[in-house]
Amino acid sequence: MLSPGSWNLSVYCMPLYSNFFLVVRKLVDYLNCSMSSSSYLCGYGYGTFLFLIALLSSIAQSQGVIINSTSASSLPSSVRRDSTTAEGKQWAVLVAGSAGYENYRHQADVCHAYQILKKGGLKDENIIVFMYDDIAFHVDNPRPGIIINKPFGHDVYAGVPKDYTGDNCTVDNLFAVLLGNKSALTGGSGKVVDSGPNDNIFIYYADHGAPGLVGMPIGKDLYAKDLIQVLKKQQEANSYKSMVFYLEACESGSMFEGLLPSNWSIYAITAANGEESSYGIYCPGYYPAPPPEFLTCLGDVFSISWMEDSDLHDMSQETLQQQYEVVRRRTGFDYEDRSHVMQYGNMELSKELLSSYLGTNAANDNYATNINIEEYPSMIPRAFDQREATLLHFWHKYQEAPDGSDKKAEAHKDLLRIHSHIRHVDRSLSHIASTLFGDENAANAMKHVRPSGQPLVDDWDCLKGLVEAYEKQCGGLSWYGKKYTRVIANMCNAGINVEQMIGASTRACSSRTTTTTPTRGSLQNEFDK
Repeated sequence: MLSPGSWNLSVYCMPLYSNFFLVVRKLVDYLNCSMSSSSYLCGYGYGTFLFLIALLSSIAQSQGVIINSTSASSLPSSVRRDSTTAEGKQWAVLVAGSAGYENYRHQADVCHAYQILKKGGLKDENIIVFMYDDIAFHVDNPRPGIIINKPFGHDVYAGVPKDYTGDNCTVDNLFAVLLGNKSALTGGSGKVVDSGPNDNIFIYYADHGAPGLVGMPIGKDLYAKDLIQVLKKQQEANSYKSMVFYLEACESGSMFEGLLPSNWSIYAITAANGEESSYGIYCPGYYPAPPPEFLTCLGDVFSISWMEDSDLHDMSQETLQQQYEVVRRRTGFDYEDRSHVMQYGNMELSKELLSSYLGTNAANDNYATNINIEEYPSMIPRAFDQREATLLHFWHKYQEAPDGSDKKAEAHKDLLRIHSHIRHVDRSLSHIASTLFGDENAANAMKHVRPSGQPLVDDWDCLKGLVEAYEKQCGGLSWYGKKYTRVIANMCNAGINVEQMIGASTRACSSRTTTTTPTRGSLQNEFDK
């Protein structure tokens, strides 16, 4: 049976494989007959055997076939084998954009990514890590000093560089690192991407997202337009040969759609398109579940898909496109809840080998399967919307706390706070939309999505201004409320200005109210869908 990589190659070589296996089958027939007691009945003479051997050799030599292998010599001729010159370096920037034990999975993803790069041969001096670093020794972590990224997985925290942690994990420091601008750094290790025109750069980012932005643990969010401007500066400065960007976040496609040119030497894939959630996985109480002491999701579907694929394979034998196909299938079809993995930018780069960006672990064999999740084929793996995954942690924390304990009371307060915030954001944005567009048009303004290929908003400064105006009057949007940035973008596209937003926000949020205790029906039903 063909391996996954060879299965992809069969698209290019189907006629060849048919002829090849026909000759092999004839050879097998000959050998079977020659070993039987009645071989004279087979109708094959020794000359026929030699002819078949010669024919087989001719086919293999003329077409360059290597059966059951995805080595560089068996890749399609369109694969660019010279993706990194001898003098070029490989750089990587890894970013976990959240904080808090409820978001364990994002830092676990980034730590796992580091281990892959390290085993692949990248040097610590060329790997730059952004993470708040509050998970490994968090009071809720049942294994202090250890982070895992899958059930019964090994520790991925050991050895991870602490380049930009805590209050230094900011957008401004990230931009300074990408631009190689040490003078613009505030705190941290001081490491920057000091790349040149022969170097390749890999960026991996895992976080909560929203239309047009992804978060950071401290300070302001990272907006799509600002990211593109930084990438443009790198492009104009000729500071790299090519760049690959993997992005795990809800609505992550909106960070590149209509913004990333196809003629830059940048290739990006995202966990979701611009209008859907990405998903957490290995969540408590649901198959495939983490160890029972973990009350949080261990990973994200898109992220564990590309990383578990990389763990299994020699990356000098797999292209970016091949990995995309594996991740797209696993993220989009192997789970009850799913998202659409997307590609943006320069598609020619997808023909390059993973090893050009991630390095390669020569100890890896080319396994016959990419996914080892078939132990219980009758069970459908359950993934959770990123926002639901955060809620799930707080629910399990409340459920597991002893009745009458301080932990139970504190967990109850957390649920009250979250539930109150969700209701406040939902109601206030609905009220604002009705004020600005009228009751009849408000629903359309809340749901409108621009045609594919267009950016989220035309005026990004307007989007930032309206978000700031809302948050000043109504409080922070947080990981939940940021899903409404598309609504706010629609306001900008309709010509709403900051003054109008301030007025509508003031009216909507002049008297904030709290809510009653969330019941199982108000939270847990979301998880039982």
